[in-house]
Formats: sequence, structure tokens, C-alpha cells
Amino acid sequence: MIDRPRLLIRGGTVVTADTRFSTDLPTTDILIDGETIQAIGIDLPLPEGQNVEVVDAGGLLILPGLIDAHTHIQLDTGIYSTADTWLEGSQAAAFGGITTVVDFATQLPGKSFPQALEGRMAEAAPSIIDYAFHMMVTDLPPGQEEELGVLPELGIQSIKLYTTYRPNYYLDDAAVLRIFETAARYGLLSLVHCENDALVTAQTESLVKSGRLEWRYHGASRPHLAEIEAASRVLMLAQAADAPVVIAHASTERTVALTTHARTTRQTAFVETTPQYLLLDNTVYEGNEPWRYILQPPLRHPAEKEALWTRVADGQVDMIVTDHCDYKKAQKLAVNNFTKTPGGLPGTETLLSLMATYGVAEGWIDWPDLVRMMASNPARIYNLWPRKGTIAPGSDADLVLFDPAGEDIVTAESLHMVAGYSPFEGMRVKGRVVSTLRRGAFIVRDGVLAAEAGTGAYVARKPRFWD
Repeated sequence: MIDRPRLLIRGGTVVTADTRFSTDLPTTDILIDGETIQAIGIDLPLPEGQNVEVVDAGGLLILPGLIDAHTHIQLDTGIYSTADTWLEGSQAAAFGGITTVVDFATQLPGKSFPQALEGRMAEAAPSIIDYAFHMMVTDLPPGQEEELGVLPELGIQSIKLYTTYRPNYYLDDAAVLRIFETAARYGLLSLVHCENDALVTAQTESLVKSGRLEWRYHGASRPHLAEIEAASRVLMLAQAADAPVVIAHASTERTVALTTHARTTRQTAFVETTPQYLLLDNTVYEGNEPWRYILQPPLRHPAEKEALWTRVADGQVDMIVTDHCDYKKAQKLAVNNFTKTPGGLPGTETLLSLMATYGVAEGWIDWPDLVRMMASNPARIYNLWPRKGTIAPGSDADLVLFDPAGEDIVTAESLHMVAGYSPFEGMRVKGRVVSTLRRGAFIVRDGVLAAEAGTGAYVARKPRFWD
């Protein structure tokens, strides 16, 4: 084992979810010993007689390492596979200030949960960032629900369910309800992709029958009502089961409103959204490159962006995630048919810069809000707290040194994701990740990759029983 010197990060502006942020905050020092934060303070003295490396953070913000709680690195759906490996995917995330992801282990039909996790752990072994997994439940017939009881032993605290994608992942209401009931008894949190499968199927079949298969019809194939109805139904089922639930990637403000209302009845319910729904809209399907924007749910009416931002600004959105899927440009362009194009967008590397620019700089949120939705809330909700998601003595030294004055333009050539395109191509961003530390070690330093493959680690999570 290499004996690393202590690190003293000197003179940065520390931002946590609890910071009362202003531009004239006093600068702060952070002393790191091994993998954890030892001390935080103003003008910390150098420990005597010890090997300490001093890192100048003057002019920089120091944020907790981001937690992207919804990613699909090295995804294999059984139909399509993303082009990235875990090494490539984790490197791109690190350049974006992400130090931990909660990705997915898929229990395919005929597989046990331990087998699903074992296979995913082998794939993730080269990662340079830390990782946890939601267990995607696709095959749990009546009478076998108690198999969920093994998940806490595997370090898994959350499961993923789908109300669409028949027959691959789809679960009907009866299955969702009985899984909710059992998951709650084991302290498991359910993350649910909400779209009404019958509405999506009917609309898609109508488009196919009329020969409207081009990419530009993708948005019309999955109407916003499909999401809103399914989210309402899932929240009702979760309430009946007394089960905690997360509504995945809300694309409409009504979905957020439904979750907010559920909380007023003391229901444990959370909601996430993504940069694509906050920054893009369905007018792109009429543009020259609609292939860039094939995702589920699709992009919505332009008015939804401001409505969603208003919900974010009001504190009604718990997490901003990416739903990252790094399909290559060639895969997207293979055939101009939305029913045969893999759905999902690359996004880990651009998450922080986009939200810093169009969230903070535009005045929708402040820096502590960004940290809350992209670090501390994911850590609390998915039981990584206080090891992850904050800057405090005893916490993992997962840090981002961020230059708020940096300016860039998003281009595929400047990114480390393998897609070869970005849905945010050409957008101006203000702010730049300078360095990223994971458990006290630089994984990106001064804009240069600084970590070896396999230095990331699996983070086991305990079940949580909500009050």
C-alpha cells in the first residue's frame, strides 16, 4: 500500500447544502488524512513533523463530490448495449466532478439477485469512482417476493421497477403493489420509471400504422399523459403499501406536483429530474438532428422547462441526475426509425457545468441548492450519508475543486464520454471542474486524468426504515 502524504487544501470556498452562501465567504482549509476529512477550518496550521502536501484552492469553490444516483454505465438491455466500459464511463464522470454513482444491476429472467450483482460487480471493477447499485427487478413471480430479503445482505438498499417496456421490464399494478409491500418490510426503497404502457403502446402503434416512423415522431409516441397517469398510480400504490418511493426522471412539472402533494399526506415520496428536461424541449424533433434526442420519456413542450425550473427553485425536486446512457453516434444514426433507435443520452460529464450555468448563474437556484440536489440528498435518500454527500470531519474526502469563472462551449471533441456527440452541443457553460478527489486521492488533477483503473470501490448500503 502506498503511503500517501496528508493533503491540506488551502484557501477555497467550501459549499455544502447547509452553507449560507455569498460571494464574500471567508476561505476555508480542508485537511485530509488518508481517505477521509480530518479537519475543516480557517488558516489551519500544518501538522508538525508530518508529510503534508499543500494544494492551493484560491479562487475555487470546493464542493462535495457529486453523486449521480441514476446512471447506466456499460448498459446491456438485451436489445442494445452502450459503447462505454466502466473504465471509460467512470473517467468521464470524474471529469464532471462525479465521485459516486448509483447504477443498476439487472435481474434478468432466470437469474437470482446475487447472480445479477456478481455480474455487475465484475463489469464495474475497472471503475475509478465509487459505485453502488439499484437492483432492477424484472422476474419475481407471486410467492417469491421474499427473495428481496437477500438484497440488504448484498449491500443493496434500493430497487428499480418499470411500468412500461413490455415484455422486457414491464410490471403490472398487482406486481408493483406486492413488490412495494415486501420491499418496505426489508427497508428497501423503490425507484420507478413511470409511463402508462397501454397509452405508449397505442400511440406508437398508431404512428407505425400510419408510416410515421422517423425520429421526429419520437416525442409524439410517448405522451406526457402517460407519465403523469403512471406517476399518480404509482404514488397511490406506494401509499397503500406504506412503501417509500422515488419517481424517476420527471419530465413534466405535473409529475413533480403529484409527488409534492403526496408528501403533504406524510407519504415518503421523492422525485428526480435531469438536465435534458430542464434545458431542452420537443422543438428539437423538428430540427435537423432529431436523432440526438431519442430518450424515454421524450422531451416535452417548451413551457415545461420553466415550469420544471419553478418546481426546482421551490425545493420540490429532490435530486438532479443524468439517466446517463452512452450510446455512440453511429448507433443513434443506424436507422431513421424511432422504434429501432436506442433511447438514452450521455450526460455525466456535463451535469455540473450545465446546472452551474443554467441553474445557479441564471438565478433559479443557489450553490447550496445545487449541492443539496446533486450530493447531499442522493446520499441521504440512498443511505450513503454521512460517508458521502457532504464535507465534514470523518466523511470520505470526495471533493470537487470548481472554477466558477471558467468558460467553455460544450463540444463532443472536448468531452471524455465515448458517444461522439452531446445533446447539449454548442451550449455555453460557465464554470469548469479543475480537480476531482475520490477518498482523498486525485482522480482528475488540473484537468488531467490522475487515477488508475480499479481504484474505485463498491459502496455497500444498509436498509433504511423511514419514519
